[in-house]
Amino acid sequence: MAIPKLSPASSFSAVVLPASGSTHLNHTGNDPSTSQVATHCPIGVYTASADFVSGAVDQVAYTYQKLGGDILDIELTTGSVYAAYEEACLEYSYIVNLHQSKNVLSNLLGNSTGTFNHDGEFKSGELSSSLKGDQISLKYPKFTLQYSERVSDAVSVHAGVGGSTTIYSASFAATASQQDYDLQQIISSASAANKDVATGNPVPYANIGNKKVIIDKVYYKTPSAMWRFFGYYGGLNTVGNLANYGQYADDSTFQIIPVWQNKAQAMQFEDAIYTRNSHYSYEIKNNKLRIFPQSVLEAPAYYWVNFRVEDDAWSQSYDRTIGTEGVNNMNTLPFANIPYTNINSIGKQWIRRFTLALSKETLGQIRSKFATVPIPGESVTLNGPALISEAREDQDKLRTELREVLDELTYQSLVESDATIVESTSRVNQIIPAGIFVG
Repeated sequence: MAIPKLSPASSFSAVVLPASGSTHLNHTGNDPSTSQVATHCPIGVYTASADFVSGAVDQVAYTYQKLGGDILDIELTTGSVYAAYEEACLEYSYIVNLHQSKNVLSNLLGNSTGTFNHDGEFKSGELSSSLKGDQISLKYPKFTLQYSERVSDAVSVHAGVGGSTTIYSASFAATASQQDYDLQQIISSASAANKDVATGNPVPYANIGNKKVIIDKVYYKTPSAMWRFFGYYGGLNTVGNLANYGQYADDSTFQIIPVWQNKAQAMQFEDAIYTRNSHYSYEIKNNKLRIFPQSVLEAPAYYWVNFRVEDDAWSQSYDRTIGTEGVNNMNTLPFANIPYTNINSIGKQWIRRFTLALSKETLGQIRSKFATVPIPGESVTLNGPALISEAREDQDKLRTELREVLDELTYQSLVESDATIVESTSRVNQIIPAGIFVG
C-alpha cells in the first residue's frame, strides 16, 4: 500500500505572535481611536491617546522577546497583548488612585464630587460641573482638615461657642404659683402661631411640630451691670486696679491696662452677679422646666430659652450648604482614570511588566487546553499550568511592590521622613565646632 502524501494548507501554527505590532489604521486619517489597537481594547479608556497606541504597539515586541518568540512560537495575537496593555494601565491607575485617596480624603470630605460613566471617566452632571472636568487626582490639595473641622463644629455646638447648627431663642410668660413649664409645648405653640410671646415678633423657627428640641440655656434678663464695673464716668480704656474694691470705688484709682484684661474682668463681674445675686435656679427633665423657688408676682415677667432643633445628620441647613451632598468616602472622590500622558517612566515600566505577566497568563490558559500535542511517533507536553502559576505570582509581586512603595510615600510618611532628616542634621551640627571670630 502506498503511503499517502499529505499536503497541509500550512506548516505553521495559525496563531503566532508577530515580532512587532502595527499602528495601521482601519480607516483613513490619523485618529488613534480607529487603529488596530483600539479595535482590540475591550474598555477603550485610553484608545483616543496616540501615546497609548504607540506604547501598546511597542509592548508586542517586548512580549515577543521576553517569551522567546524568536525560538518558539507564541500562541497569542497582537490583540490579546493590546488588551493586556490596557488592563495594566487601568490596574496602575486603580492602585495609584487608592493611594491618593488615603492622602486626601480627610481634606476633601464635603467637597464637590463628580458623576462618572461606565468606564470611570467624568461625564457632565450637576455636581461635576464645578470641577470643570479637571483631573482632581493629579492635583495637590489644600490641607483644610475637613473631617476635624466637622467634628469641631459638633463640639462647638454643645459648648455654646459656635458650630453649624442654628441656635434659636424662645420666650414664655411666668405664671404666679406655677413651677413647671413644658418647654417642648411652649416652643411648638410659638412655632405654630409664628409669634414670640415676649416681643410679639414672628419666630425664625417654623414648622417644628413634634420635632424634639434640645434646650441649651434658660435665663431671664437683669438690669445692665456694666456701669458698676466701668464706673459712672464711662471709664473708657481704664478700670479699677483690682486692689480698691473693698474701701474705694473704681472711679478713685485708674490704670491703663490691656483690653483683654477688661474683657476678662467684665465676664467675671457679670458671672458673679448672675451667680450671687440671682435667687432663682431651675432643672430640666425631658424638656420640662421646674423653677425654684415657686414663681410669685414679683418674679421676672418673661423667661427666655435657647434651643436647637434635632435634625437629620444628612440634611442640609436651610441657609447654607454644609457639604452633606459632597464627598463622603473613597467611593465619591472625584477620581477618574489617570490619563496615559500623566504616567511617567516609573509607571510605564510597571505597566510593561504587568502586561507581560497578563500575556503570560493568557498564553498559559491557551496551552492548558491541550496538555499534549501528538506528533508522529511522539508527543509534546505544553507548559500551560506552569505559565499560569508564574504569571499570577508575577502579578501579585508587582501589585505588592507598587503598594509598598506608595505606602512609603504617603503625606504622613513624608512628614515623618522630613522630621528624621531635620533631627539627624541637628545632631550633626552639634558636633561641628563653632567658629571663633578673631577681630
